[in-house]
Amino acid sequence: MSVLNALILSTIAGMSTMLGGIIIFFKIKEQAISKFITFCLSFSIAIMIGISITDLIPTSLFTILYSYKLLLAIFIIVISVFLGFLTVFIINKLMNKENNSLYKLGILSMVALIVHNFPEGIATFIGSVSDVNLGLKLSLAIMFHNIPEGISIAVPIYYATKSKKKALFNTFLSGIAEPMGAILAYLFLSKYVTNVMISIILLFVAGIMITLSIEEMLPKALSYQKPKYIYLGLIIGIILIIINHFLL
Repeated sequence: MSVLNALILSTIAGMSTMLGGIIIFFKIKEQAISKFITFCLSFSIAIMIGISITDLIPTSLFTILYSYKLLLAIFIIVISVFLGFLTVFIINKLMNKENNSLYKLGILSMVALIVHNFPEGIATFIGSVSDVNLGLKLSLAIMFHNIPEGISIAVPIYYATKSKKKALFNTFLSGIAEPMGAILAYLFLSKYVTNVMISIILLFVAGIMITLSIEEMLPKALSYQKPKYIYLGLIIGIILIIINHFLL
């Protein structure tokens, strides 16, 4: 596949986050807003944890365990995930002055997904250049989970600020990280990026996503006291992860 086509695929895959952001244009009745936010947060929890345990962690574990001796591999794995946890902790501390927890959730989600999308862009570009079918498969899989990731950014920020512009802008920042990763891969990194390097980044991302889901999103979803919508969001998110994992 040509370099241009690989860049186009990476851009389409990354910017599909904006499709998730479109959900803020749906008119939700005032009395249903808490149910809607509860559903979206629970849905995002399922997507983030699901991607981490079915995709990011298993792939990365095997790569690192294959590349290093057992003790060193375990050390690298633990440190990578721990740094993800530490990142959420530090950003939380920096945002302590922000009283609106929904807005903080949206920003944390954006940071997590920028870090996530950047190596995805590199992987999609390199995969697309080397193999057309692999590139298409990667792009479809990334599009499939980037749409709900867009929801996890746009919904909290919109309902915290009432600004569609801020919600869409932050969703855009997350999505644009993917083609930026592809462009950097083309210009500078294609000769230097290794599977181990990408695996370490993806474990770091998994640490961010799991921590964000358990420490921030779940307590916020529970605070609305709408258990039916928590279950509904989790179930639909899990179903989408299963479809993504087995069909794409």
